[in-house]
Amino acid sequence: MKKNIFLFVADQMRNDSMFHMGNEASITPNLDSIVEEGVSFENAYCQNPVCVPSRNSFLTGFYPHVNGHRTMHYLHRDEPNILQEMRTNGYEVIWIGRNDFIPGDQAKTDYCDEYYDGISDENLRDEVGEGFNPQAEQNEATQKLYAKMLEGDNKYSFYMGKLPDGEGYGKTDWNCVYKALEYIERRSKEPSDKPFFVYCTISFPHPPYGCEDPWYSSIDRSKLPPRRPSVKDIPNKASMLYGINEKQGLNDWPEERFDESRATYLAMVSRFDHQLGLIKSKLKEVGFYDDTNIIVYSDHGDYTGDYAIAEKVQNSFEDPISNVPLLIKPAKGIPVEPRISKAQVELLDLPATIAELAGFELSYTQSGKSFLGAVAGSEEHKDAVFCEGGRIHGEVQAMEAGHGPESPYWPRLSTQCSEGPEHTKAVMCKMGKYKYIMRLYEYDELYNLDEDPMELDNLAVKDEYSQIIQEMKNRVTRFYMETTDFVPMGRDKR
Repeated sequence: MKKNIFLFVADQMRNDSMFHMGNEASITPNLDSIVEEGVSFENAYCQNPVCVPSRNSFLTGFYPHVNGHRTMHYLHRDEPNILQEMRTNGYEVIWIGRNDFIPGDQAKTDYCDEYYDGISDENLRDEVGEGFNPQAEQNEATQKLYAKMLEGDNKYSFYMGKLPDGEGYGKTDWNCVYKALEYIERRSKEPSDKPFFVYCTISFPHPPYGCEDPWYSSIDRSKLPPRRPSVKDIPNKASMLYGINEKQGLNDWPEERFDESRATYLAMVSRFDHQLGLIKSKLKEVGFYDDTNIIVYSDHGDYTGDYAIAEKVQNSFEDPISNVPLLIKPAKGIPVEPRISKAQVELLDLPATIAELAGFELSYTQSGKSFLGAVAGSEEHKDAVFCEGGRIHGEVQAMEAGHGPESPYWPRLSTQCSEGPEHTKAVMCKMGKYKYIMRLYEYDELYNLDEDPMELDNLAVKDEYSQIIQEMKNRVTRFYMETTDFVPMGRDKR
C-alpha cells in the first residue's frame, strides 16, 4: 500500500534557526522531535539562495543553470516536475500556498487536483500574483507597522517587530495551514483509493521580520548566538555583499537592535514550528500519521543581520542563506535511523526521494539522488553539493530592475543592476569542511567551515591553498559536464 506524503515548506528559513541545530534561543519543539523518529540533515543545501530558482530546482530535480532559472521574474512552462509525476502515478495532489514555480497566468490545476492560494475562499484558484507581497495581506494595524519600517535608518532593515495579532501580515499562512487541516479532516471522512500528496508552502519566516504573540515575546534575547560581523570589516568577500551593506545602512545599529530583529525572526520560525505541530496532531487524530511521510524544509535562508545585512542575495552562498532545514519523518515501514545526519544532501534530491517513497521511477532524467539511504543510516550521500546564481554582463532580463529607493528591496535590486562584478555568475561547491566559490568576474572564495564557521577568512587569496582550490575547480568542471543540459524524453514527430 502506497503511503501518503506531506511536504511542509518554509520560506527563507536558515538551518541554524532550530534548537536542535544548536540555537539555544530557538523554540522549535515540533521540528526537534522529528529527530526522535526521523532525520534532520545538518548539511542540506539549496541550489539557489532566492525563491523562484530554488523552487524550480527542488520541484524538478534540475540545477538552476539547466533551464536558465537565475531570476525571480521569469518562469518556464511545462517543465517536468514532481507534482505532475505524483498525479500521474496515482496520488491525489493538493497544492496549498506559494507559487513561485509556474507563470501566474497558467492554471495551477494543470499540476494538481486542488489548488488553494491562502487568499481566496475558493479551493480551486488559478490566478496568483507574482512573488511574495507582504503588503497584500495587511490590515490597518500592520499597514502602520509597515510604514514605520520604512522610516529613518530602519528603512532597509525589514524590521516590523511585534504584530498586533495574526489577522494582517501573516494571515495567509494561517489560512493555508487551516486549509491543510481541513483537507486532512475531509480525507478521513471521505476515504479514497488514492494516497495523498500535499505540497503546503507558506511564507514565514520571509521578511519583513514581524510576528504576533505569544511567539514574539517568547524568544529569550540573552540566548541569541553571536552575530557575524559587518562585511565592511571583512576583506575579500563578494562585491555584492559590500554593495548591499553600504545601501542598507545598518552598520551603525547597536547590537540591541540587531538582537530584536533576530529574535523576531526566530519568533516567526517558532510560529512555523507551531503550525507544523497542528498538522502532526491532526494526522494523529484521524489515524493518518503512521502512514504519512512528512518532509519539512525551506527554499533558502536569510542573513538576519549577519554581516550587517538583512534579507538574502542571489549570488553569495554563506551558510545563513544556503544551508537550509531538511527533515523527514518517514511512514512506518520505511527504514530509518533517527538522528541528526551529517550526510551532504541537496534540495534537488527531493523528486528522486519522493518517487522512491511512492514506489515509481521518475519519467525524465534529472540530477537528484534519493536520500533514503541516508535516512536508513548511511552518512555518505553526495561527495559535493552545489548552489549557484548571478548573471553575465548584459543580461538585462536578470537584473530585476524597477524598484526605486522607496522599496525595502532597493539596496539589493539596485546593486543587481550594476554592470560591475556585483551581480555576476558564481557557483558554490561544498566538499566536507571546505566551501569553494568560483566567481566569473572577481576573485574566488574558499572557507574551512570547521575552523572558520562564520566564513570570515577567504583562503582563496592564500598561495598555500592552491592545490585544494584546483581540486575544487576540477569538481566544479565535472559538475557542469554532468548537468549542463536536459535532453527531452520524447522524439518529435516528423
